[in-house]
Amino acid sequence: MKGHAEIAGGGFAGLAAAAALGQRGWTVRVHERASALRAFGAGIFIWENGLRALDALGAAAPVLTGSWQAPRYEVRDHTGRLIAEKAFGVALGTRMITMTRQLLYDALLKAAADCGVVFETDSYAVAATLEGALVLADGARWPADLVIAADGVNSQIRESLGLTKERYRAGDFGAIRLLLPRIAAEPANVIHYVSAPGEPIRRMLYVPCDRENLYVAFTVADTDRPAKAIPPDRDLWCATWPHLSGLFARINAPGRWDLYETVRLTHWSRGRVAVIGDAAHGMAPTLGQGAGCAMMNAVALAVALEAAVDLDSGLDAWERNARPITEHTQDVSHRYMAAAHTGEGRGTLWDEAALRTARYVPTDERSPGLD
Repeated sequence: MKGHAEIAGGGFAGLAAAAALGQRGWTVRVHERASALRAFGAGIFIWENGLRALDALGAAAPVLTGSWQAPRYEVRDHTGRLIAEKAFGVALGTRMITMTRQLLYDALLKAAADCGVVFETDSYAVAATLEGALVLADGARWPADLVIAADGVNSQIRESLGLTKERYRAGDFGAIRLLLPRIAAEPANVIHYVSAPGEPIRRMLYVPCDRENLYVAFTVADTDRPAKAIPPDRDLWCATWPHLSGLFARINAPGRWDLYETVRLTHWSRGRVAVIGDAAHGMAPTLGQGAGCAMMNAVALAVALEAAVDLDSGLDAWERNARPITEHTQDVSHRYMAAAHTGEGRGTLWDEAALRTARYVPTDERSPGLD
């Protein structure tokens, strides 16, 4: 089937859904509450499942050209001593691709624009009707065959339909995320630094995005007020990891503080409304799968609707196929986040449970899913 879609939210999930539907003959309008279409945040991870979604949208080439492929993930202590490591690459079943959020955003925006998607900025969606109308804050209603709520973890559309089943934090941890200038001589691997035993539990993720940009995320407890200060306290972080003082000296932006939350719904759709991305399945960022799951589920939605005789059967098939692997990812992300922020935590374990989603192909029934 095909028709007209109104999408609330011009982030990764909304743009991926817009492009996937537009490429299949739908007319699509995207509503973004901000005054401009742009990415928010710093860096991001994409694994094989996300790359497959990008490839299906014709957006993989620019992402791969402008991103970074780290050969290894390392865990190091407060002195820089190597504690654990894991290799990644095509031969090992999955690549670990990192990039600026803007690079990924630009590729998705172009894919959507190329198939005729219309964009409305300063357009704040607050609700949707079961009959298929997107409702804006100014009272305007935009009718559609399908309304898609891609309006983030605080989705007002999801709440207007009463779809939230549970929403909880991964402990009381969050992160300050920011981009720094990268120096060529610095490590090429992704590195997870842990604080010294007996000190407050603090973690830092060091992530090369490309030749010029370095993504840094300081992960701390919500109660650790000195460590969650914005802008970051350079002296505090130099005291935590003295050997990285040169890196901390390059902090030139305030960054942003976000708490980690998991969102689960009773159903991913109701009436003529589907919920995707963080609005449907927000998760702790431990596996770097928030954007990957959002994109693969957006593509899977378009594939399911294309094969369906009507909207109800298409939405049912989409949720039945996509939800189990997504909730598995939420569970593992939450569990690893909790483990990483205990005194014994040593970062993401990257066992087969963690990598199952990375190897998942949402449009291939032979893909490794759940037993």
